[in-house]
Amino acid sequence: MPSMREAPAWRRQLLPVATLLLAALLLWYAGAVLLNAPGAIERVLLPKGPYTTQELVKATWAMERPVLPVPHQVAADLWASITENELTSPRNLLYHVAVTAKSTLIGFVLGTLLGVLLASAIVHSRTLDRALLPWIVASQTVPVLAIAPIVLVILGSLGFSGVAPKATIAMYLCFFPVTVAMVLGLRSPQRIETELMHTYAASRLQALWMLRLPAALPFLFPSLRVAIAAGLVGAMVAELPTGAQAGLGARLLTGSYYGNTVGIWSALVLSALLGLALTGVVAGVERLVMRQRRPA
Repeated sequence: MPSMREAPAWRRQLLPVATLLLAALLLWYAGAVLLNAPGAIERVLLPKGPYTTQELVKATWAMERPVLPVPHQVAADLWASITENELTSPRNLLYHVAVTAKSTLIGFVLGTLLGVLLASAIVHSRTLDRALLPWIVASQTVPVLAIAPIVLVILGSLGFSGVAPKATIAMYLCFFPVTVAMVLGLRSPQRIETELMHTYAASRLQALWMLRLPAALPFLFPSLRVAIAAGLVGAMVAELPTGAQAGLGARLLTGSYYGNTVGIWSALVLSALLGLALTGVVAGVERLVMRQRRPA
């Protein structure tokens, strides 16, 4: 009997993802019933008299200001925000996605460059290795919420506002994973390889470009996926104390002020989708680069 062909990789990956997604949706709906039931009973059902379980469930899934909105409420809010407002309108959530994405990408680029430069300096200087690396690790113990107001005050006194403070906070969270991974990657070449570069009288810069950086690529890209996700968190957190008028963090803050839980969850869902998109782009670049790097 001929052997069955294996299913494509995307099909093998689709089933567990779809299963987890379905389980998450079921738990979400069940959680909405539990959390929204007291308010639905008090404000909707009791004034009308006796009620059934089915009426209770329907009421918890249709509240105007629920404790936990259900997925179809969030989807309806997203659809209304995107289709009923122009793209440049602050009422359109895609406008806020673009603002946060801009800060994230600028911080990601700056953080990556800073991380690569620091790692190169640490690898080539034993003094910097001992003096700088512990401080780099210690810098991540300071909560980002404590740093954001300080960055705002300092950059504001220098005349910087808008994207600059948010990009700086995103850079602060991005540079650390890149630095640590690149230190390991730049040190990954074997001794025989470094001695071969010395045999050819290669300078440090030539050895860095021709040997160490190519060897560090498998370490760099996983750290970039972590960095861009951390940068997104940093950009959103920075929008809170900086008093930003636009961005997904600002939408979260506005929703909390007015008790608009549906709007809060809509911003959260879009931030998750934005994070998936950004990490997906980095993963795509990684596949292209590593494919070109493979020997023929």
